[in-house]
Amino acid sequence: MSGPQVVHVTKLVLDVLKPHQPSILEMSKLLGELDGVKSVNTVLREVDADTETVVLSIDGPELDYEEVLDIIEQCSASVHSMDEVSVQSVETGEPY
Repeated sequence: MSGPQVVHVTKLVLDVLKPHQPSILEMSKLLGELDGVKSVNTVLREVDADTETVVLSIDGPELDYEEVLDIIEQCSASVHSMDEVSVQSVETGEPY
């Protein structure tokens, strides 16, 4: 008999509105420092006088959306939409 399943978020694609500072490089590095993050891909989609629209693609074996959101908010940015999510079910190894 297999053990209980735990679901881990392994990919997030977020549409984010941010000010010009911090730069996309700085924000990406902060996100990349989080536990469970393997890679961050940031694409600049639109620039206006005060803001930038970026698409963040964050991958890793166990992402914590709340921690990701905290970093985004620390950068004075906001999530406009969650455009893609991937999850993986993992057995915990413990019996029921």
